[in-house]
Amino acid sequence: MPARPDVEAVAEEVFTALADPSRRGILAELAAGGPATATDLAARLPITRQAIAKHLALLAETGLVAAEPGERRRVRYRLRSAPMQVAQQFLAALARDWDRQLDALQDHLNAVGAAHPTRRKKEKEQS
Repeated sequence: MPARPDVEAVAEEVFTALADPSRRGILAELAAGGPATATDLAARLPITRQAIAKHLALLAETGLVAAEPGERRRVRYRLRSAPMQVAQQFLAALARDWDRQLDALQDHLNAVGAAHPTRRKKEKEQS
């Protein structure tokens, strides 16, 4: 599949981040409730604030969340969609390549079946 290395690197980082259920939970909570601090998220999720802070650091490094300074030195985290869109584009390109191969196989099987109709009829009768 012809993809730029930077696209593949971003997609890999996103997939690695999404592999962890705690990080998926954090992202889902940010998507549902909007920007939040690690303390806010700890109150809503069954994860300690320290664990959430570690996950948020990785998500920020990946670019899936952005840290925004808030009042009283509290950092709020907001979702960023750009890395997810890159991963979606990567998957879409992969699906197109896969679909092309399956379509080519289907065309081949149809051509073989059309060239040998009696053989197909015998195979159906035997089954």
